[in-house]
Amino acid sequence: MFGRRKRLLERILVVEDEPLVAFDNEYFLSEESYVVVGTVDCVAEAVAIIASGTPIDLVLTDIALADGNGVDVARAARDVGIHVLFVTGDCPADARPHAHGWLAKPYRQRDLALAIRAIDELISGSEPSRLPDGLTLFVQA
Repeated sequence: MFGRRKRLLERILVVEDEPLVAFDNEYFLSEESYVVVGTVDCVAEAVAIIASGTPIDLVLTDIALADGNGVDVARAARDVGIHVLFVTGDCPADARPHAHGWLAKPYRQRDLALAIRAIDELISGSEPSRLPDGLTLFVQA
């Protein structure tokens, strides 16, 4: 009756080309009871997973990837109704229409969890209860 609200964002695709960051995120998200549907390091693999129809609720993507730009990943995700959070050092203005927000690197794992929770609250129609340091939400997303 007074339990926690069910999360809307359960299944996450991690797109990160820094191996240690990717591993840490995958491990941490699994420990937080998220389902990591994949961890990839390039645009081509991310877009292929998105196009495959694999159920994904949220894509966490870096902008600067070895084979291109994470904005292309965000576009592909948003085109099929998948939510996006950029996790990157700098987020250019032209990327912002394709995501719900941007968590600036470097970030603490606790801040990643809070950022995902804030996006979850936002898409469920609530005001986010707590915003971590380094998170910028984009109103238009």
